[in-house]
Amino acid sequence: MASTACFVIVSKNGIPIYEAEVGSTPKKEDLAYQHQFILHAALDVVQDLAWTTNTIFMLLHDSRNEDGIKSFFQEVHELYIKIFLNPLYLPGSRITSSHFDTKVRALARKHL
Repeated sequence: MASTACFVIVSKNGIPIYEAEVGSTPKKEDLAYQHQFILHAALDVVQDLAWTTNTIFMLLHDSRNEDGIKSFFQEVHELYIKIFLNPLYLPGSRITSSHFDTKVRALARKHL
């Protein structure tokens, strides 16, 4: 089954620090913009509810694999912690590491 997903990491001030269109369907630019719009609208709701951390991980997906989604978030969180603990990384700045991007996309293929 073909699936599509959009994954975003958002800093506390509402700025996306990492964005990726992941999944097995071909990327269409209009679809990518639609995913970003939906995630930003959802972010408004999440921000109104509570900010208990400095970072929010959001995933827009069409998969019903709850265990896979949970595993994806756990493994991406571990990757983020490794980036965060890097003394050269400024918290809240964009994640530009190609290694991080490659790993996130591999995890998406594996779990989503």
